[in-house]
Amino acid sequence: MTINQQQDEIVEEFSDIDDWMDRYAYIIDLGNALPPMPESGHIPQNLIEGCQSRAWLNADLTPDGKIEFTADSDAIIVKGIISLLIKVLSGHTPDEILDSDLYFIEKIGLAEHLSPTRSNGLAALVKQMKLYAVAYKAKLDAEK
Repeated sequence: MTINQQQDEIVEEFSDIDDWMDRYAYIIDLGNALPPMPESGHIPQNLIEGCQSRAWLNADLTPDGKIEFTADSDAIIVKGIISLLIKVLSGHTPDEILDSDLYFIEKIGLAEHLSPTRSNGLAALVKQMKLYAVAYKAKLDAEK
């Protein structure tokens, strides 16, 4: 499934939920369903700067050149937001990630319903995911 297909699926899921309290509950459910990040991933270099709560993000390059993200947070809403980003970006190539426009954030109304500090954290998470893509793209290009 492409990044845009994943985003469209999320937009569709959220279109069925009118009330923002219900949307938050759904985001919390997504966070609870996020596969746990091993404790070994809770290290300072994986900590996202700019998040109000503590959030960790790690990325690994698969043998077929795709990036797999793992993440965790001590805040359940943040964990849910992370799960949305992982659903959209994990399992794609660095180029696909770098070329993506994450329009689902606006379309589901997430950006306008987050506090300024959570919005900053969301931007920091997206930035870090794209930085991993830049680094892995450089690594793949160097191996060619």
